[in-house]
Amino acid sequence: MHQFFFIFVPYIFHDSYTKMNNKQTAKLLKISKKLHRILAASLFVVFLIISMTGLLLGWKKNSNELIMPKSYKGTSTDLSEWLSYDSLKTVAFKALSDSAGPGVSYNLDRIDARPSKGMVKFLFTDHYWEVQVDAATADILHVAKRKSDFIENIHDGSILDHIFRTREGYFKLVYTSVAGLSLLIFTLTGFWLWYGPKKIKRNKKKLRKS
Repeated sequence: MHQFFFIFVPYIFHDSYTKMNNKQTAKLLKISKKLHRILAASLFVVFLIISMTGLLLGWKKNSNELIMPKSYKGTSTDLSEWLSYDSLKTVAFKALSDSAGPGVSYNLDRIDARPSKGMVKFLFTDHYWEVQVDAATADILHVAKRKSDFIENIHDGSILDHIFRTREGYFKLVYTSVAGLSLLIFTLTGFWLWYGPKKIKRNKKKLRKS
């Protein structure tokens, strides 16, 4: 792998490498093929997961609520008419308990206020339920699971941090680093597998003319 970077990176960023001979080009092509095959075989599942979950996340707002619940509208967008967050939280917790069961965790992840919709959304740390409450009347607008959050956790690897309760996000850090670096190398080697043979042909034509 280090051979690939020592040859390829200077070639891209330094003019003197534009005259690389066919022997060096063929050597880099051979290394690129090997790296490309190794990454494709060893990280096939990872690449498949990233592409599929990425596709689903791209469609989350256009999935007719199959992936992510839509944001419902409350009765008033006037903030002066809104009830306190504490009052709304009490109502939201009761609605969560009624929907998910009395043993559900109430640990809040965040409170998402939507002034333009007159609604406040309560999201939780230990599960994927959300509760939407009318900010002015405290009526429950919607209670549902956010499948999009689950898919996102799979997409970035943080699902393992949830499973093993690692608050520091070590699994996500390792997963995204390995996946990102691998995709970068996969892209560079893929480019060279396309460009390398073209360069060899051009060099051969130049040699014939000379």
